[in-house]
Amino acid sequence: MKNDDLLNVGFGNFILAGRVICIVNPDSSPIRRLREDARAEGRLIDATQGRKTRSIIVTDSNHLVLSSIQTDTLRQRFPQQEDDD
Repeated sequence: MKNDDLLNVGFGNFILAGRVICIVNPDSSPIRRLREDARAEGRLIDATQGRKTRSIIVTDSNHLVLSSIQTDTLRQRFPQQEDDD
């Protein structure tokens, strides 16, 4: 994975893959609280285009990106590391 690899989070929206800390399921209570805190602090980015949130991406800048794509699908889209050997 290079620093400039992009991750497609749906509907023509992309984020830098190198900035992703984790991709989580939005259904747990702690994640819901994290989401509400991010909304209140202006750190929430909604990339769902009005659809149901199926995953939340946490970035190294402490922003949360909402996506309507399942966590497993995002994992499959994540750029793979290449060996330089």
